[in-house]
Amino acid sequence: MLHALTGDSHAAGPAEPGHPSPGWWDALIGPGRALDTDRWFVVAPNVLGGCQGSTGPSSTRPDGRRWGGAFPFLTQRDQVTAEAALSDELGVARWALVVGGSMGGMRALEWAVSYPRRTAALLLLATTAAASAEQIAWANIQLHAIRSDPGWRGGDYYDAGPGRGPHTGLGLARRLAHVTYRSEPELAARFGRAAQEREDPWAGGRYQVESYLDHHADKLVRRFDAGSYVTLVDAMNSHDIGRGRGGTRRALARVTARTLVAGVDSDRLYPPSQQAELAALIPGADRPRVIESPYGHDGFLIEAGQVAALVRELVG
Repeated sequence: MLHALTGDSHAAGPAEPGHPSPGWWDALIGPGRALDTDRWFVVAPNVLGGCQGSTGPSSTRPDGRRWGGAFPFLTQRDQVTAEAALSDELGVARWALVVGGSMGGMRALEWAVSYPRRTAALLLLATTAAASAEQIAWANIQLHAIRSDPGWRGGDYYDAGPGRGPHTGLGLARRLAHVTYRSEPELAARFGRAAQEREDPWAGGRYQVESYLDHHADKLVRRFDAGSYVTLVDAMNSHDIGRGRGGTRRALARVTARTLVAGVDSDRLYPPSQQAELAALIPGADRPRVIESPYGHDGFLIEAGQVAALVRELVG
């Protein structure tokens, strides 16, 4: 199973040192659950370029210095090549199921196209065949927020001292991203125009929705690296399953896995039309499924019951 942009290998289990929250798909994984660990061996690798174990910009080079701004540009295809090498190390010749949402879905799709004989079943959630102009545009603003922070230093900030990295820029990037991950009706129902408790927006205080965004920005800044964020967002922008393969249709014709594709009905970042295209062009894929959720793009993480039903369709 392949994580999204700021996810990691902590897919299941309680909060623990280094992981302040429970696993991001905890409700799906474990004995008797959709991904039944009494039956299946579940692997959730940290993506290459990330900051939770795999090599990324904060890692040290052979000469002992941090990679920083010299870290190479990566594509989703590069990251899947690294995951295939991990599979070789684990002795896994063929995966019973490759599943991912959002950025993880991009890599799951690359698995099925690059290694069709190693991908028995495929579940694609809230993802796309290629990053769209609008998705690249939203990402571009996030990248500018980080790169415009004086603490960025061209990506070479790791030895600048505590608290001197591009934390403000990363927080701004997260605020913008989080708005695109949710839906307008959810934000309206949840917060409306209400002021944060004991704060007055007309006197320098915040609305509740502003406090909500501040909270998510602070959480990410404490647990994630800005250099990895930039590396992974660039990789998402590069995503195009048809690149060098004669276009999307010809690339998707390579897929031999039993395939389900699902989108979230309220997703404004990866709209269901993108999943409909995948389902139409992948040979043998069933009709596109719809996850009903008020939570927008994040619905693929939140609506665990509906995702579990899709998993069971593929692996029983």
